[in-house]
Amino acid sequence: MAKSAIQGFSSKRLRRIDRFLQDRYVAPGRLPCAQFLLARYGKLVHRTTLGLRDVERGAPCEEDTVFRIYSMTKPVTSVALMTLVEEGLVALDDPVSKHIPAWADLGVYAGGVDGAFQTTPPDRPMLVADLLRHTAGLTYGFQERTNVDAAYRALKVDDIHKGFDLEGFVQALGGLPLEFSPGEAWNYSVATDVVGYLVQKIAGKPLDEALKERIFDPLKMVDTGFFVRPDQVSRFAACYSATAEGGLKLVDDPQKSPFLKPPRLLSGGGGLISTADDYLRFTAMLLNGGELEGARILAPATLRLMTANHLPGGADLTELSRSLFSESAYAGVGFGLGFAVAFDPVKALSLSSPGEFYWGGMASTAFWVDPVEQVTAVFMTQLLPSSAYAVRRELRTLTYAALMETDA
Repeated sequence: MAKSAIQGFSSKRLRRIDRFLQDRYVAPGRLPCAQFLLARYGKLVHRTTLGLRDVERGAPCEEDTVFRIYSMTKPVTSVALMTLVEEGLVALDDPVSKHIPAWADLGVYAGGVDGAFQTTPPDRPMLVADLLRHTAGLTYGFQERTNVDAAYRALKVDDIHKGFDLEGFVQALGGLPLEFSPGEAWNYSVATDVVGYLVQKIAGKPLDEALKERIFDPLKMVDTGFFVRPDQVSRFAACYSATAEGGLKLVDDPQKSPFLKPPRLLSGGGGLISTADDYLRFTAMLLNGGELEGARILAPATLRLMTANHLPGGADLTELSRSLFSESAYAGVGFGLGFAVAFDPVKALSLSSPGEFYWGGMASTAFWVDPVEQVTAVFMTQLLPSSAYAVRRELRTLTYAALMETDA
C-alpha cells in the first residue's frame, strides 16, 4: 500500500515506485520485503511497504518492522561524537593518541605477515577527523585485500557478537599496523567503531547509554538500539543472502538471532537495529540543521561542516579510495564526517543534487538527505550483500523522476 501527498511530487509517478519494487524485486523473490519512506519539507510524501519480513513463517512486512541497519549506524555514531566536539570535550584535530595513548606508536605496514609485520612511522599523526572520514589507515577484515585485513580476520576484531568488547577491540587494533599513513588515502574501515569508543570514553558512559541520551531519546527514536528488546521480537525481520539463481537464503533467523541479546561489542560502525520511521526522524533532524520538534542535537554550522567533502584536495573517492567495497559508488562522490557526499551528479551519472549526503548498510538498507530539494528518504530490506542489486540507485532515479516542482 502507498500513501502520497503532493509536496511537488507527481502522485502517479510515485506509484511507479511500488510497482517497480513489487514487480522487479519482491514478487520474483529477489528481496524478501521492501519498505521505502520519502519525505519533503519534513512531511511524509510516500510510504511503500511490501513483502514478508519472515518468508519462512509467512509474516508480512509492516510499518513498524524492525531491521538490522548495520553501517547506517555510522552516521548516528558520528553525530554523537560531534555533540562532544560542540561541548569542547574533543576536537577534530586532536591526535587520536591523546584519547588512546596506547596508539601513540602505531606504524604503517611495510611488509610481512601477521606476527612478523614490518612497519615504518606514519607521515603524520592520526587525527580524530581521520576516523570520521575513513582516512585513518584502518581497514575491515572483509576487504580481503592485504595482509593487514587478513590479520583483522584472524583476530575477529570486527565480530560484533563473538569478538572483543570495545576496550579489547581498541587494544587489539593497537597491535596491528596501519594500511597507510593517515590522510594518504580513503579506506572503508572499522574507524567508526573507534569513534564509538571515543564517544563512550569521553562521555563517561557506555556507548548505548550515550546514544540513547544524546540522540534516541531526544528524537523519540523508540525502536532503535543495539539489540532487539523482548517487546520487539514479534516485529523483527529475518535476514537473507542473495543466491546465484536470484533467490534467497536465510542467514539470520529472527527467533534465533544473536541480535536478540546485548552484543559483546557495542559497534558504533554497524551494530544498531531500527525501524524506517525511527531512521526517518534521524534524517529529518539532519535536514533541519540539527533540530527536530524542539530537540536540538547539533548546531547548523556543525552539520554544514559534517556534510562538506573532507577528502584532501576536494578529490572524489575514485582518486583516493583503496577499498574493494564500500556502501557508495565512487565517481563524483566525496566523504564528509560520517557521510558520503555527492558533489558532482554529472560525473556520478545520478539523478541527485550537489550536496546530497547518504550512506547504507550491508543488508541493503539505505538513506539519503538532499538539502537542495529538501528531500529525505529511507529504504529498508534485509538482503546480503548490499551490492547484490542496484535497487538503491534505482530508487533515487524513480524518486527524482517523480519530482515535478524543484528548488534546484
